[in-house]
Amino acid sequence: MSEQDRYGIRPGEVAVEGPVVSDASLQFIGRIRTPFQTRADCPRQGDMEAGPVCTLEIAEKWRPALVGLEKFGFGDVLYWLDQSRRDLVHQRPGHSNAPVGTFAIRSPVRPNPIGLSRVAIVELREDAVLVRGLD
Repeated sequence: MSEQDRYGIRPGEVAVEGPVVSDASLQFIGRIRTPFQTRADCPRQGDMEAGPVCTLEIAEKWRPALVGLEKFGFGDVLYWLDQSRRDLVHQRPGHSNAPVGTFAIRSPVRPNPIGLSRVAIVELREDAVLVRGLD
């Protein structure tokens, strides 16, 4: 049974072939371009008003999903922190004298290094979204 048959599809909806799912999977839908040269250059908190403009390049097959995004001034971006360690269960944040559990702080160091930023949408292009506020 296909996914369309199992979950149904409404008139006007469009689907593309997704990944084969076994347990959990992740499919990258694009690439982020920032002015940050190193991980150390990345801000701890994004600034939606004065932060640098970053580009979310969207893979061709996912570009139709951008339709309607122009109605919004803000969005949430989930992204993979590819240079993060994944092995710490206790960390000592710079503002603390004592270690705390990894899940008790907002740190890129975690078993599944998925980042989340609320961003301001600056410009919508055919193949990309320009945003402010990534960290």
